[in-house]
Amino acid sequence: MSEAIDWARVRADFPLLTREVHGRPLIYLDSANTGQKPAAVIEAVDDFYRRHNANVSRAVHALGSEATEAYEGARRKLAAFLNVHANDLVLCSGTTFALNLVAYSWALPRLKAGDAILLTRMEHHANIVPWQIVAQRTGAVIRVAEIDERGELDLERLFAQMTPDVKLLAFTHVSNVLGTVNPAREICREARRRGIVTVVDGSQAAPHRALDVAGLGCDFYAITGHKMAGPTGTGALWARREHLEAMPPFLGGGEMIREVRFEGTVYNDPPHRFEAGTPNIAGFVGLGAAVDYLSGIGMAAIEAREKELLAHATAALSQVEGLRILGDAREKAAVISFLVEGAHAHDLATLLDLEGVAVRSGHHCAHPLMQHYGVPATCRASFAFYNTVEEIDRFVEALQKVRRLLA
Repeated sequence: MSEAIDWARVRADFPLLTREVHGRPLIYLDSANTGQKPAAVIEAVDDFYRRHNANVSRAVHALGSEATEAYEGARRKLAAFLNVHANDLVLCSGTTFALNLVAYSWALPRLKAGDAILLTRMEHHANIVPWQIVAQRTGAVIRVAEIDERGELDLERLFAQMTPDVKLLAFTHVSNVLGTVNPAREICREARRRGIVTVVDGSQAAPHRALDVAGLGCDFYAITGHKMAGPTGTGALWARREHLEAMPPFLGGGEMIREVRFEGTVYNDPPHRFEAGTPNIAGFVGLGAAVDYLSGIGMAAIEAREKELLAHATAALSQVEGLRILGDAREKAAVISFLVEGAHAHDLATLLDLEGVAVRSGHHCAHPLMQHYGVPATCRASFAFYNTVEEIDRFVEALQKVRRLLA
């Protein structure tokens, strides 16, 4: 499917990929951290500030109407991209905010001592720390679903852990460290049978595969815009309507109200109830453009392209002496975390940077997963559809050179 697309022409849409680093052509392999932006997104943000800049929902003049329509238009585009209703989509700064919104507005008022929150070993800190705060304040306890040697969830054990005291299950759709794609639909189905509310972190799924959030059967789904070719400071929380209508506001201020009196305030309907203050209007205009861009290529084609890149990189890296790849899931996104014997991950990443190769090193906001593998950090190469096979080959050559220097 990906062969029908001129990927060199697609790559040319990304201005930053033409630059050099330390006198060498940039090889950007850190898209799991943040995705690069096509010119269409950059131009959409620029055009908003040059021609349409005004606040949303607060003015009847032409600029105000244009800004409001652009902002709400982005909501509609994103809702269609996720296959959900726009009125059930809260626009926010990203997955971290979205998960905290669920924690403070849904979980805190409902959980109590004796209740349990079930997480998985592979979660990002953003899907751990808010639940720890909830547990500390309510007396609930945290339980952990473990992974097997391939970096996959042990589903039989996970389902066995869905006991009657578990009120909430939070898990990632795609691991940011291992690339493992979790069977979200199956997990949500089993949780729903047991009356467990599900919260899915979709940060690493939205940029790489077609999503049918409504069909997953989850209760909440969070995404981050900057990982899917959009501007930073953008994202969204989808929630079932019954939850949104029952949840109190997370933040108070303008826009989230219907009427304010000193005697009391009447809140706006969802999703605006959860969007206090002036939003990142230009950012969401850019995110709308990013959705148009990704949809124009086609998420199925993007997924197929990235699988090709992943297969090539996995085979090439497997030939590097002393290199260990963490995670060999049967269904995996284009992410490879690796270690090289005798070399610290930070040293590898620093020397690779001098060769023009940008990879991530560290714990990747996943301390419990690093503890599981008994390592302080890994290097992570994450690929996107705008990368090339030639870049991967140059990356592996640079890695071989760096490995010899560190030997």
